[in-house]
Amino acid sequence: MLKRIFVILFVLAYLPGMAQSDNKLVREGNKKYEEGLFEEAEVDYRKALEKNENSLKGEFNLGDAIYQQNNFTESAKVFNEITRKFADKKVRAEAFHNLGNSYLEDKKYKESIEAYKNALRLNPQDYDTKYNLSYAKEKLKEQQQQQQQQNQNQKKNQDQQDSQQDKQKQKQDQQQNQQQQQQDQQRKQQQQQNQQQQQKPGEQKDQQEKQQAQSQPRKISKEDAQRMLQALKDDEKETMKKLLKLQAQKSKSVKTEKDW
Repeated sequence: MLKRIFVILFVLAYLPGMAQSDNKLVREGNKKYEEGLFEEAEVDYRKALEKNENSLKGEFNLGDAIYQQNNFTESAKVFNEITRKFADKKVRAEAFHNLGNSYLEDKKYKESIEAYKNALRLNPQDYDTKYNLSYAKEKLKEQQQQQQQQNQNQKKNQDQQDSQQDKQKQKQDQQQNQQQQQQDQQRKQQQQQNQQQQQKPGEQKDQQEKQQAQSQPRKISKEDAQRMLQALKDDEKETMKKLLKLQAQKSKSVKTEKDW
């Protein structure tokens, strides 16, 4: 609920013609305000302030007209200026009340709470301000809880993104390692081919003969074959001697029985 001023709360020492002129503009603005023509009312209030920059009615109701146009940031500036500009406790209390409303609608709940507290310091019995203060505290609590939940969700999303990025990086590293290994193997094979191509014809022939010698069974010369054959014959003679000797020993040990 906005506080409104329709009457002069204190007397200012201005010329009668000037006071009558700005008051007339304020009354015209009030009429348009009551009809819901807030933009037109704002124009009249500003004109009144051009004639009398200290017009409390003009400045206070200007803030109300701006507030009704949902321009809460601008209305807060007007009411905040009134709290500094005028010394009357009732005026300042109502200005702080409307300042709190402007902050409240602008979702600036901490500033709203402070404005309502200032209003109650000047007018402790203002039940509208007490109600608005309680409401602003609840809205601040909700805002803080929503902010906390939002921060948690952002952290969760960030953790998921970091995890996905880590997995992608690991996959990329594996692919790069595989590619590097393939490239190293291809480079090694190419180097071997280049070395073979760069060998001299004689070296290539020697290497081929060496490879063929290693792959074919070894040939035995004629002399080696005769020696091996003679060794076999010698072994056979020696073996025969041993057999004959063994048989002789067996013959001696057998006794002949005499037939009587």
